[in-house]
Amino acid sequence: MDFEETELDALDARLLLLLADEPRLGVLECSRRLGVARGTVQARLDRMRRRGVLRGFPPDLNLAAMGYGLTAFAVLEIAQGQRNAVAQRLAAIDEVCEVHTTTGEGDLWVRLVARSNADLQRVIDEVVAAPQVLRTSTSIALSTPVPPRVRPLLERLAGDPPAAP
Repeated sequence: MDFEETELDALDARLLLLLADEPRLGVLECSRRLGVARGTVQARLDRMRRRGVLRGFPPDLNLAAMGYGLTAFAVLEIAQGQRNAVAQRLAAIDEVCEVHTTTGEGDLWVRLVARSNADLQRVIDEVVAAPQVLRTSTSIALSTPVPPRVRPLLERLAGDPPAAP
């Protein structure tokens, strides 16, 4: 897919910002607030879904409130050619939240959650039980001063001034 097929315009960005703030809004209410036809909103949502820009409307969950107050990051060095096997193994561990293939010293970057230090040890033991994992380095997150976000990118595209922190 080339750049032009996935490029968003200011209306797309304003629509996504609106839904980020109020994900339960219907198409009709979005069209009213944006001052465009209902069909325009529906067509843009359909296009963004079809192109993979908009993957869904999941709830924003607080993992700490769910009992997973510890977040850690593990860098894994794995046997060459074993990325898919390790990724499948990691996907089977419930506490693995995301995995990225990386450049540099490690091969995979893994975000984990746990209920306690002892629980984190259990999760790490599951990770290193994969025979393709050669070495790990794990760091515990103390805080999250900048949580995952896309809002500043959408605001710039929409032409809106940045929201106050």
